Amino acid sequence: MPANHFNSHCPDWAEALLNGFSQVFLQRHPLCGLLCLCAILFTAPALLGGALLGGVAGLLTAQRRHYAKADRQAGLFSYNGVLLGLLLSLYFPWSPMMPLLILAAGGLSAMITQQWLKRARVNHCVPAYTAPFVGLSWLLLCFATPSVMPPPIDLNTANLLAAAFRGIGQVMFLEHPLAGAMIAVGLLIADRRVFGWALTASMLGLGSSLLHHETATALAGLGGANAVLAALAFSTQRQSPWLPLAGIVLALLLTPLFAAVGLATLTAPFILACWLIRAALQMFGKSPVDPCAHGDNQPRLR
Repeated sequence: MPANHFNSHCPDWAEALLNGFSQVFLQRHPLCGLLCLCAILFTAPALLGGALLGGVAGLLTAQRRHYAKADRQAGLFSYNGVLLGLLLSLYFPWSPMMPLLILAAGGLSAMITQQWLKRARVNHCVPAYTAPFVGLSWLLLCFATPSVMPPPIDLNTANLLAAAFRGIGQVMFLEHPLAGAMIAVGLLIADRRVFGWALTASMLGLGSSLLHHETATALAGLGGANAVLAALAFSTQRQSPWLPLAGIVLALLLTPLFAAVGLATLTAPFILACWLIRAALQMFGKSPVDPCAHGDNQPRLR
């Protein structure tokens, strides 16, 4: 179903919120966002409340502070809140304070995003991507209890196939292969090229982890999440088909560095890989992508 047809039956607030879910994967497509939301609902329902609360917090903050409607509708003020809501629901026990913490974190991420957008438009600096989420998460995780290691997964053909979809789902902390498959369908609806690069990146991440004898990481899909995002950041650049591959390789090379310094990986390798690639392109006088946009399926922000 084309996005425009879906939008005609979708209220503005719902479209903005669903776009926030799809913007986690750098897309502006409410139907893709709906499938991301359903992936949480069907595979990790305990995380759904936090994701919705975080996305709503970012959207309401943007509305109350009169940020540009085009940016709100594109989901630019919601996707970091969605990720923060997922992370807080995953790493912290629910309590009467939890909704307030998610609301505060989602609202603060929207304010950080707005300031970043304003400076990016003026100074043509790098986009924020998920930097507000990563920065706030590093602070919040200082107060989290260590997570329990999941049970090991057997190395067989079925689990290898499932791991390719887990790599997509792990972008949203979803480890069930059905979640990754549902999100992959959403990406296919949004853009076939985007879908192809997401699946390719996840498989390359899986292969890289297996090559480094990190079987548990590979089968859990953890090796592919940042590669998926790095590929999606450049996947629509048809005139430079090597850019998504460069993003994948760089994200995979950078991932061990964050663990080595004791920081949670989250989406930091993806951010740094994209920033380095954009810096290199600017250094050589090439700028095939908008330096301010979170994804090429949203309004141009320059």
